[in-house]
Amino acid sequence: MSERELKRFAVLQQVIDGSRSQGQAALALGLSERQIRRLQRGVEREGARALISRRRGRPSNRRVETTVREGILAQVRARYADFGPTLAAEYLRADGYTVSKETLRRWMIAAGLWQAQRKRRTRLHPPRPRRARLGELIQIDGSPHDWFEGRGPRCTLIAFIDDATSRVLYARFAPVESSQAYLSALQTYVTTHGCPVALYSDRHSIFTKHNPEDNEPTQFQRATEALGIATIQALSPQAKGRVERLFQTLQDRLVKALRLKGISDQDTANAWLPQYLQQHNARFAVAACDDEDAHQPYDGSPETLARICAIHHRRTLSKDLVLSFQRQRYIIQTGGAPRYALRGRKVDVVVHADGRIELVTGGEVLPYQVFDSPQQIPHPVDDKSLNARVDAILTSRRWSEKSRPAADHPWRRYPTVDRPGK
Repeated sequence: MSERELKRFAVLQQVIDGSRSQGQAALALGLSERQIRRLQRGVEREGARALISRRRGRPSNRRVETTVREGILAQVRARYADFGPTLAAEYLRADGYTVSKETLRRWMIAAGLWQAQRKRRTRLHPPRPRRARLGELIQIDGSPHDWFEGRGPRCTLIAFIDDATSRVLYARFAPVESSQAYLSALQTYVTTHGCPVALYSDRHSIFTKHNPEDNEPTQFQRATEALGIATIQALSPQAKGRVERLFQTLQDRLVKALRLKGISDQDTANAWLPQYLQQHNARFAVAACDDEDAHQPYDGSPETLARICAIHHRRTLSKDLVLSFQRQRYIIQTGGAPRYALRGRKVDVVVHADGRIELVTGGEVLPYQVFDSPQQIPHPVDDKSLNARVDAILTSRRWSEKSRPAADHPWRRYPTVDRPGK
């Protein structure tokens, strides 16, 4: 007998003995007096057996048919073998199978498709309250990961998530996590949503400089200052936990969704990503405490915004109105009219994401002519782009090894043989 049945038997025995009234027994067991009388008659007639359910040991009338259960498990084995019960139940629902996640969890554990996880450790610190309005605080970060599970090159997913609602307002795959990738993301975000109050990031050199004697802003800081957006750097990954947890979710759910869609390249993934984000936000986003949107609309021109969100380099014009950039000389075209005021002027060399270059000073775009041919310039790498550089080197070596002649090739056996192109 269970503990509850033992308790009922003890109370009912007191009623039979006359030491407790039926009303007191009903209050103690949380039952009606009519139910107490029914149970009392059963105990007097059959003893403790009257308290045991007649359904014990029999299958439930609400059980799922064995054929349906096996069909669902076959679908899980075929398509969702590495899915968790919650995610698998969502995809099964889209396939036309209706089963709760807890029922599916029991089935998957019994079939060896899922292992019961240990209970999470109790949170030691209370979470920070959310901001009240959409657009007050946007957490930004990038996640380098094997998003295509080897079907395509490794890349980085850059995401902007709202602190008040957990809505993913922007996400895009980029080859590496770089200043230009974040500036392009910022341009698209401002065009779509407007300017948020503040952006919350980590302390990487893309977002802040660590030399206290260097007062020049980073490329990202320069752009956000021009747009009137404040930037805040977190002191630990746990401080910006909303975007960190987002990537944990996406590295599980988005990777599987890309696999089921058969997507294995960045362009196709970026074209499909807005559709996925719509479903993701419908599943995980919450309502803000305040319905007001804190974004400020951008009132500048698209050309000005693109110029703000490009890479800027500062150069000085010579007396001949020439400047040097990346081992090339740029000559200012004046149309035959002398412009002596430009001598010694500071000029911004604006490099756009598509490679287009503008020379800007005092808000004026200067026409120019490039004197030298393009040069190969080695670009420094940081800890966020180092892995991508090494992967590119390995890829180029693999291709060179494939194109190398075999050991028994005539070029290798007879070095004196003339090779094509020699």
